[in-house]
Amino acid sequence: MRQIFLDTETTGLSADNGDRIIEIGCVEMLHRKLTGNNRHFYVNPGRDSHEEALKVHGITSEFLKDKPRFAEVAQDLLDYLKDAHVVIHNAPFDLGFLNMELALIKQPPVKSVVASVTDTLVMAKEMFPGKRNSLDALCDRLEVDNSGRTLHGALLDAELLADMYINLTRGQDALLMDEAPATDANGDRVGALDLSQFVLPVIRASEQEMAAHEDVLKQIDKSSNAKTIWRSHEQKTPDTVA
Repeated sequence: MRQIFLDTETTGLSADNGDRIIEIGCVEMLHRKLTGNNRHFYVNPGRDSHEEALKVHGITSEFLKDKPRFAEVAQDLLDYLKDAHVVIHNAPFDLGFLNMELALIKQPPVKSVVASVTDTLVMAKEMFPGKRNSLDALCDRLEVDNSGRTLHGALLDAELLADMYINLTRGQDALLMDEAPATDANGDRVGALDLSQFVLPVIRASEQEMAAHEDVLKQIDKSSNAKTIWRSHEQKTPDTVA
C-alpha cells in the first residue's frame, strides 16, 4: 500500500473566509516503510497571515513573496497524490483548504484523485476517548520524538504524523503472518519443525506462592469494595467448587 502523510500550513483558520495555503508537506510510505520520496511546497498566498497563525508557523509574507502560487504546483501535487492512500490529522481542515485552492483553478477535489483518506484524529479519538489527541499529545503518548517542533511546519508535521501513525497502528502488525518460507544462513529452505517430539514441563505454583497470590487478590478486593471481576464471576457461578 502506498500511503502519503500530508499536512498544510495556512494564513488562518477559515478557507471560506479567504484564508489560503502557504505550505504543503507530503511524506511517502510504502508497505509501512518510509521511502524518502517526499514533496514539499511553499506557496505565495497573495495575502498576509493572521497574527495568531503567524505565531504558530512563523512563515512571513516576506519569505513567501518569491514562492510560486498554488496554481503552479497543483499539477505536481495531484500527480504525486494520484491513487495514494492519504493520511491526515484532522482531515477536514486540510482537505477544506486544498479543495478550495483546487476549485479556484477549476481542478477536482482531492478525494477524486486519491484512493482513500484516513483521519488519524478520528482514529485517536476512538482509541483514546476523553484524552487530548493533538499531534503533540499523541507524539508524547506514543513515544515519538517531537523535540524539534518549536514551530509548526508542514513537512516536519507530516514526518511526525507518519511516525505517530506507525506507533498508533503497531498492534495490527502482531496479527500479520509472514508467509515467506523460512530459510537458513545459506538461503536453503528449512522444513517445518515437528514440535510433538518436545515434552514441555509443567511447573506448578508452590503453597507459599499460592498463598501470596491469594493475599494480593484479597488486597485488590478490599480496594475495589469487592467489585473485582473474578469475585463477581464466582458469585454468578453457584457450581464453583470451593
